[in-house]
Amino acid sequence: MTAVWENLVVDARDPSRLARWWAEALGYQVITDKPDEVEIRRTPDTLPGLVFVPVSEPKQGKNRLHVDLRPADQEAEVERLVDMGARHVDIGQGDVEWTVLADPEGNEFCVLREREE
Repeated sequence: MTAVWENLVVDARDPSRLARWWAEALGYQVITDKPDEVEIRRTPDTLPGLVFVPVSEPKQGKNRLHVDLRPADQEAEVERLVDMGARHVDIGQGDVEWTVLADPEGNEFCVLREREE
């Protein structure tokens, strides 16, 4: 028997705000919005979801786990996400083909180049 990947849990100072940001970024929808957890999924029946839970302390240091996004147009997607409130960050990545951004609470994620066929 194997396990099913249900959710990825993200600590957040403002779970509802951050969940809604990620829902817009990913084209997901809010499935649950309670004070102790906000869950987003592609569709209500599609796993895995992202669950945002409240924490009192701000994020410190580089993420140990991050999301990689692969859009059809990297430059346009980076511009869209920055317009939504993401920011460019340098985590020591050097000269690479992907762009490292941080969400409104500072969680790093990467926007990859288009997949080459």
